[in-house]
Amino acid sequence: PLLWKRKMAPRGQRLSSTPLEILLFLNGWYSATYFLLELFVFLYKGLLLPYPVANLILDVMMLFLYLGIEVIRIFFGSKGNLCQRMVPLGISLALTFPAAMMASYYLLLQTYVLRLEAVMNAILLLFYGSEMLLQVLTLVTFYSVNRY
Repeated sequence: PLLWKRKMAPRGQRLSSTPLEILLFLNGWYSATYFLLELFVFLYKGLLLPYPVANLILDVMMLFLYLGIEVIRIFFGSKGNLCQRMVPLGISLALTFPAAMMASYYLLLQTYVLRLEAVMNAILLLFYGSEMLLQVLTLVTFYSVNRY
C-alpha cells in the first residue's frame, strides 16, 4: 500500500528551471577553468613570491576540496532540477554556502591575492548568488506543486 503519494506536475508541464540549468552548465565549465587557472597561479606565486610553504600547501589543498564540493554541488543541482526533486536541489543549495565561503577566502584572506584572482572569484560569487536565487525559486515551485 502507498502510504505517501508524491504528486507530479500535470502532464506536459515542466517545473524545472531552464535558467538554473544553463547557469549550472556554465558554472561547471567555469569551475574547471577556475581550478586550472588557480593551479597555475599558485605555481606562479610559489615560484616568484615569498609565499610561506605551509600557507601554499593549505591553499592548494583547499582548492582540491573546493573542486570536490563544486562537482558534487553541480551534479546534485542539475539532477534535482531536471528530475524535479527537492532533496538533491536542497543538497546543492546547502553546498553552495561552503563553496561561496571558499571563493570568499580566495578573494579576501589568502596570503597573496592577484588581480586575476580577484576578478575570477568575483565572477564565481556572482554565479553563486544567481544560482542560489534560482534554486530557492525552483524549490518553492516544486514544493507548491507537491503540496496540493
